[in-house]
Amino acid sequence: MHIATETISVRYAETDQMGVVYHANYLIWCEIGRTKLMEDLGYKYAELETSGILSPVVNVNMNYKYPARYGEDITIHTWIAEYNGIRVTYGYEIVNQRGKVCLEGTSEHVCVKKDTFRPIAVKKFFPELHAAYGENKKHREEQ
Repeated sequence: MHIATETISVRYAETDQMGVVYHANYLIWCEIGRTKLMEDLGYKYAELETSGILSPVVNVNMNYKYPARYGEDITIHTWIAEYNGIRVTYGYEIVNQRGKVCLEGTSEHVCVKKDTFRPIAVKKFFPELHAAYGENKKHREEQ
């Protein structure tokens, strides 16, 4: 099972008046992690879009544990939590430079045809991605 990691610096524009990262910015960071995971597995999301496939979010669950702050580096850990051939759930953990877990969460996606928004079987359109997702799914007991 592969866990992608990406480290970024918290920018001032990402914080709110309290000096902590505004909650919606964690979603952007999860997208960075998801893109990194796909690249690690040999795919680029832009290539899926070019081929007429999109991967819209159908559910998000974010548990905020500790505030990230301006000037800190945070590391995004991303993995495949669940996958059934049509629907994929990515798991996330965002940790600050002191090792404090700032966020734990998941996002659920379904691959669809761009023109109809009808779900597709990933195995049919992208057999290598299907295999990579199945091989790298993090089992519940590992979470």
